[in-house]
Amino acid sequence: MSPEKKAELLVCNCQRTMDIDGEKLARALGRDSPVLVQSELCRAGLKTFEKAVREGGSLHVACTQEAPLFREVAEEHATSDISLRFTNIRENSGWSDSKGGALPKMAALLAEATYSSRPADSMTLSSAGVCLIYGRGEAALAAAEKLAGRLDVTVLLTDASDALPPSVVTAPIAKGIIKRASGHLGAFEIMVDGFAPSLPSARSQLDFAMPRDGAKSKCDLILDLSGNAPLFTAADRRDGYFSVSPEDNVAISEALYALTDLVGEFEKPVYIAFDAGICAHSRSGKVGCRNCLDHCPVGAITPDGDHVRIDPAICGGCGNCASVCPTGAASYAYPRREDILARSVLMLDTYTKAGGKRPIMLLHDEKHGRQTIDAMARYGRGLPANVLPLALNSALQLSHDTLLELIALGVERTVILAPPEKPAELAALEIQTELAGEILNALGYDGPRLRIVAEADPFVAEALLHELAALRETQAHRFSLAGTRRDLTRMAMAKLNAAAPSPQEIIALSHGAPYGRINIDTQGCTLCLACVGACPTGALGDNAERPEVSITEAACIQCGICKVTCPENVITLDPRYNFTNAALSRDVIHGEEPFHCVSCGKPFGARAMIERVTERLRSHSMFADEKQLAIIQMCDDCRVTAMANMEGDPFKGGDRPRVVTTEDYLADESAAKTNGKPPRTPDDFLN
Repeated sequence: MSPEKKAELLVCNCQRTMDIDGEKLARALGRDSPVLVQSELCRAGLKTFEKAVREGGSLHVACTQEAPLFREVAEEHATSDISLRFTNIRENSGWSDSKGGALPKMAALLAEATYSSRPADSMTLSSAGVCLIYGRGEAALAAAEKLAGRLDVTVLLTDASDALPPSVVTAPIAKGIIKRASGHLGAFEIMVDGFAPSLPSARSQLDFAMPRDGAKSKCDLILDLSGNAPLFTAADRRDGYFSVSPEDNVAISEALYALTDLVGEFEKPVYIAFDAGICAHSRSGKVGCRNCLDHCPVGAITPDGDHVRIDPAICGGCGNCASVCPTGAASYAYPRREDILARSVLMLDTYTKAGGKRPIMLLHDEKHGRQTIDAMARYGRGLPANVLPLALNSALQLSHDTLLELIALGVERTVILAPPEKPAELAALEIQTELAGEILNALGYDGPRLRIVAEADPFVAEALLHELAALRETQAHRFSLAGTRRDLTRMAMAKLNAAAPSPQEIIALSHGAPYGRINIDTQGCTLCLACVGACPTGALGDNAERPEVSITEAACIQCGICKVTCPENVITLDPRYNFTNAALSRDVIHGEEPFHCVSCGKPFGARAMIERVTERLRSHSMFADEKQLAIIQMCDDCRVTAMANMEGDPFKGGDRPRVVTTEDYLADESAAKTNGKPPRTPDDFLN
């Protein structure tokens, strides 16, 4: 998507708490007339907004705090279709020590906001309000009593010792322990051991029927008051599931309130676009890449034959899978990588045109990152003037290639504001940042140019941003943002290498990097070509004319399937990045002259393999003479014929009778006329 036509722009300095020059801002944005800067657009200047609304079209307001008010006013005064957009230039730019020096960044923020990212797909989750309350005694029964009448409630008690039989049963009661749970909002499935429904005749305490194991049930919602470990990993991100301590009355009340809202149909973004055709998980049962499986915190990814399956209903949108996927089979769609880069280009071009220097890209999410930036602006020094914030749904979606592409676009540094509450989930982002840093270091770029800031204290993060020292200026490149992930990465890497302080042809990389080639021990390789057949990306190839293994290095992702498939164990991985054009061409790793069939002369197999097998079997009792050994040296067709005619074969049949044809009958009639004898009958031919 490209930037839309210029909308009507309304800018406010928020009661003069920001220093905004309307003329300079207009020039930076390429506008013909100065931008009129309001002081109280949401109060005294509201008439200006109303007038713009009545004129219709697109309206861009440089304020997010009062967006609800502006939308309400727009509904009242709009006389035609109106498109509203809101941009935060206050906390992101104006409220800082930079004062008027922040204008280039303001222009960059306003320009970036005009970009329309492609919307992600969505799915519908349906909940009929069937709710399971799982927990101990009175706490579970009390929660059920509050929800009765609002939801269709069932109670499953882990311990009924302190539970009193209710005088009126408002929800079915049973006892048992959940051994397995799966699913999501609107489609949970559980398996219960020791399941026993309560008996209606219970008097002073709850009594239950005979328990049984393996009982299964379904529900739309689960309130877990058991006090045990949650039924799901990353339980706080499993829609429809609430795990709350039975002693925390406030948390229970909040969960009950949230549960009553989860009835009906709900739209959920499909965060990950998945292309099974380029997934390199496994081939023929041999597992290669399992990056996404290892880094998904919510268990939304499972093996599915040679590929994996991503359940969008469970996916929480962290983006770890997209970050570590070497082929691009899993890609983030909220927003897409190309949209991130296009937005960055808009920001950088506008920032530079307005006189901005040393651009630092600050990538953050809309939760932790937004709160951190707001706290800096309201209570601290605010963001430095050269730090350009770019909001994402999840900062964990970033991969090494996106980080390198940003540097190639002219960013001096990239800083990622990552959520600190789950440090284990940062592993994928850390791996990707380290890989990008390894490549930049090998090319001689000073740094570090990439940094993850996972701080709960906003003022620690603020201090880190203000302490960033200037680095050697990098060249800003512009290149096409279309193409596959690997193609775009290679283009950016070529730009970085061409302008690098120490350009390289080949750089060695650490184990696990998704670039490289393979090495083959040619002494042990029989050229069986199992590796070629197993390669999921087509990086390995053969030759129809002769036994040969070749590689297109640019397509190799170092998944290791070839290595685990090789029956001779002669393959090793060689992680590296080849900047030369040779990486795009096929390079023969190992090849031999073909062996020629000793019977018909047709080439087949590898000479070394046939000779090696022949020599090994020479002393075997089944190949006691040269005639038997010769069978090994024949092509498939000749081998079948030779074995069928082999003497001493107890299964050998007699000679097949010749097929009698029409030509035989005609020839016999002609001979009979010449000799004066009667022609033979069909039975004569058979006998």
